[in-house]
Amino acid sequence: MILFKEFTLDNGLRVIVHEDHTVQIAVMNILYDVGSRDEQSNKTGFAHLFEHLMFGGSKNIPNYDVPLQLVGGENNAFTNTDITNYYLTVPAANLETGFWLESDRMLSLSFDPKVLEVQRKVVIEEFKQRYLNQPYGDVWLKLRPLAYETHPYQWATIGKEISHIENATMDDVREFFFTHYIPSNAILVVAGNVTLEQVKTLSEKWFGPIPSGKKKARNLPIEPRQKGKKILNIEAKVPAHALYKSFHIPGRFDPDYYAIDMLCDILSRGESSRLYQELVKEREIFNSISSFTMGSIDPGLLIINGRLKDGVVLEEAEVEVDKILQKIVLEGIRENELRKAKNQSVATLEFGEVEVINRAMNLAFAALSGDAKLVNLEIENIEKVTASDVKRVAKDILTAENSSVMYYHSIKN
Repeated sequence: MILFKEFTLDNGLRVIVHEDHTVQIAVMNILYDVGSRDEQSNKTGFAHLFEHLMFGGSKNIPNYDVPLQLVGGENNAFTNTDITNYYLTVPAANLETGFWLESDRMLSLSFDPKVLEVQRKVVIEEFKQRYLNQPYGDVWLKLRPLAYETHPYQWATIGKEISHIENATMDDVREFFFTHYIPSNAILVVAGNVTLEQVKTLSEKWFGPIPSGKKKARNLPIEPRQKGKKILNIEAKVPAHALYKSFHIPGRFDPDYYAIDMLCDILSRGESSRLYQELVKEREIFNSISSFTMGSIDPGLLIINGRLKDGVVLEEAEVEVDKILQKIVLEGIRENELRKAKNQSVATLEFGEVEVINRAMNLAFAALSGDAKLVNLEIENIEKVTASDVKRVAKDILTAENSSVMYYHSIKN
């Protein structure tokens, strides 16, 4: 149970406070309700670019890292399809330094052209190294547009192509910042050795004067239900043939998400899971195989991916995967499988929440659903899943017409 209190400033900033006086640190987590799904199709990669730009100096603070390091703090950030999340940890006595830093870069970036050029190069180099020049690195650049036809999940967080970042102008940067980096589009969680009154005082002092801005209405296209199997063949110099098979699933806050998550774990979590046991250990069709859910806010994907043993044909390997999936559709799962999956999920959740920073992040993400109390319902929702729920969702999603398959062929020369 994560105990918390919350309040909202006049400018719309939602603030959540989680007191834990057993630790000596304070954590600040700021979640901005903007991800790659909020980009224009001809200007992609901006949410990720901003993750970098936010460390390049703000209106009154030329260097974000130096003052934080001087008080013994550390920080990081990440971007995905739905959110951009910034977090820092400081000794509790130095919490105000965190408020000073975070409020100034919410107030305004420095908009220094030199910073834009530096971070542009950094992002372009990341695009090349991680997505273009690495074996299997381009998987998401190709699988996403195969699975999605209308929704902006069709491009990766890094962006569709390098040219979108190369052509980003300072006007583009200003517009993106003042559209999304505003108090009414953010959730601040302060956790650790803090008090509610202390956080209220600091929030009013540092964030209160920032203009609220006008939160942009999100009106994203809805991805239509897929009506036919999609196939894409890719050839590249990679170590082994690889299979990527995706199915459309509901979003993270849908009640059926928990049953789908259990299904995913039963399929591939651990060496006793169905896919691993039969296709890796017993029949040696794959060298490795796994499945996972995207966990995105809008309807996402369940992905099954594996690398094949030498000599195995991709299409034949997919047939063997489908046999295992259809067995669950027709026969369901065993109670002991479900119990194991539940135990693993609950243990992962409880272990993760040992760290204050993880509790802060979980609170922020839960608040994005509209109700931060969801953070304390995760275990209950996991335990509610029944074997019949898993069979039902499997029957609904594990169909050929709902699948998008990428055959990644290894070529040796």
